[in-house]
Amino acid sequence: MEYAFFLGCIAPNRYPNLEAATHKVMNALGVKLLDMEGASCCPAPGVLRSFHRELWLAVGARNITIAEEMGVDITTMCSGCYATLKEVNDLLKEREELRKKVNEALSKIGREYKGTVEVKHILEVFYFDLGIDEVASQVKRKISAKAALHYGCHLIKPTVHRRWTDSCEDPRFFEALVEFMGVTPVDYRDKLMCCGAGGGVRSGSPEVALTYTMNKLESMREVGAELLVNACQFCHLQFDLGQVEIKERYGKEYNIPVIFYTQLLGLAMGFSPEEMGLQYNRVEAVSPVKAILERSAE
Repeated sequence: MEYAFFLGCIAPNRYPNLEAATHKVMNALGVKLLDMEGASCCPAPGVLRSFHRELWLAVGARNITIAEEMGVDITTMCSGCYATLKEVNDLLKEREELRKKVNEALSKIGREYKGTVEVKHILEVFYFDLGIDEVASQVKRKISAKAALHYGCHLIKPTVHRRWTDSCEDPRFFEALVEFMGVTPVDYRDKLMCCGAGGGVRSGSPEVALTYTMNKLESMREVGAELLVNACQFCHLQFDLGQVEIKERYGKEYNIPVIFYTQLLGLAMGFSPEEMGLQYNRVEAVSPVKAILERSAE
């Protein structure tokens, strides 16, 4: 099983530990993630698409053509990248006039979009391609912890471009992907609310972005969440680095370890917190996770 691994911007520039952890976990599962040489920014769905849709389509299509040349489907850890590449792919497959216009632009750089690959979020690889039973069979230790799951915006909407059959207002597939590890997902107020970073808000209005983040963290703390588990590297940054920024700006501390899904799965598969790169988090994660693992083993 092989996929073209679309990294996006955040992982290679800010959180390479997420990339490394994902490679280790996928290798252990027999899945090969292939580098996409020459890939660019997706580009961001909440920014460029709003200002220049044709350019957004052309740049997204260019990235997809790299995977087409490789002959494999795309997977990504970033829900924003997933949104762009998935929706560009679907639109160009469905609408001939858009495909012709994009290919006119791509012809200037010797490329052509053909529509021969699919775009999958990494959770789709676990849920649909590998299957929960297969992934669960690789678990070597249970993780007895209360976790707040952050779905984020682009993972579940728009539903017309998503494979999930759950209600987009009450999805449960993320819960299914952690429960076999022994993790207890906790429902919390505004669970489906944005992390605060999307659409250029983190850059343009950081105080607004951090207000969203604080509201979610408050909700998670109210229900006793020990971990914050996410499936988007941009959301990961907002919750991890965002907690540092909240402390500096507002003097509030939450100290909730932020764990990407593949890091959590790696822990359940027997990898150490250090092997999953938790020591590189801005919010201390190694000690709390080791305490949870020790407690879970009792």
